[in-house]
Amino acid sequence: MIEFKLPSLGADMEEGTLLQWHVKPGDAVRRGQVVAVVDTSKAAVDVENWHDGVVAELRVQPGEKVPVGAVLATLLAPGEVAAPPAPAGVQPVPEKVSIAARPPVSPSARRRAKELGIDPDTVSGTGVQASVTLADIEAAVPVRGAAPTAAPDRQKEMRKAIAAAMSRSKREIPHYYLAETIPMHMALAWLQQRNEGLPITERILPAVLLLKAVAVALKRTPQLNGFYRDGQFEPVPAVHAGVAISLRGGGLVAPAIHDVADKPLAQLMRELADLVRRARAGSLRSSEMTDPTMTVTNLGDQSAESVFGVIYPPQVALVGFGSVTVRPWVLDGEIRALPVVTATLAADHRVSDGHQGALFLAELRDLMQQPQALAGKITSPASQEGTRT
Repeated sequence: MIEFKLPSLGADMEEGTLLQWHVKPGDAVRRGQVVAVVDTSKAAVDVENWHDGVVAELRVQPGEKVPVGAVLATLLAPGEVAAPPAPAGVQPVPEKVSIAARPPVSPSARRRAKELGIDPDTVSGTGVQASVTLADIEAAVPVRGAAPTAAPDRQKEMRKAIAAAMSRSKREIPHYYLAETIPMHMALAWLQQRNEGLPITERILPAVLLLKAVAVALKRTPQLNGFYRDGQFEPVPAVHAGVAISLRGGGLVAPAIHDVADKPLAQLMRELADLVRRARAGSLRSSEMTDPTMTVTNLGDQSAESVFGVIYPPQVALVGFGSVTVRPWVLDGEIRALPVVTATLAADHRVSDGHQGALFLAELRDLMQQPQALAGKITSPASQEGTRT
């Protein structure tokens, strides 16, 4: 018998509320299949199953709040046979009614219904297979314009969760910080040339180029990519970059884009846009919340020149980028006005020191002078990077 437990969907998660089952007893399930929706303090998350098998029992029903690690359901492993029926004369326990028998409700619709105090199971759905959509919930509000009562509580819980995780980080992790100013003229010129004539949906943003550069640099400085658990460092070969995303109404999440170093820029751009859209719609997957091996935060759109972040445990590093600004720079012996960005590193001194951190930032700086290499075309830089004044 396999136990399907509530995973930790982030360092700041201690409990979650089951919103919906996508399966019922007797259903065959496969590895990676989304089987449930769980509400955390930040978002409704699609929870994936990581075992092949058959659903034996649903132990938690929608609406129940349970701690991380609680058994949500049990599965029969492939080839495993269910327990024999009760002997004659023994009254069997009635099977629980599964929520899968009701019309499905989208995570965003269920969350909005909770904020408005509406039972979504009483709302008629207009979506696919009569599913209840966000629009259906909004249409069910008796008086338009009524202020939601649960939203402030949700914001309060989110701030509490973030505060708890960051307090734990500063308490347990001996941070050290480094910064490097990186010239961006070559990267921006290459991006402009690459994006010319393309529709907006196919253009690549500078943030994607920076994200790819971070992942490639981490491959060369592996001490900054992985987890610190049980008193020791666990390096991870693949770079699953957590991307800090601000949520509408406040708060943030940092779900992962997987295998960043190995993906083309165009694919990373699509995945980043999709991740931001789903994060703000409250439709993330559990693997995206549990897998980040490090985090990247970019406050360039907020006009902040630099950001010194706090590491998300059990990760051991966080990279921050500020806005691109124009500064005096010595290039080929001449002072020129060039676009630059400040990259910062927050790292765990239990795992690495300033030497490894400096090597990482140097790799990151050099990679941004070779944007063609990040796109998969390895070439020599056209000119020297220059030095600061």
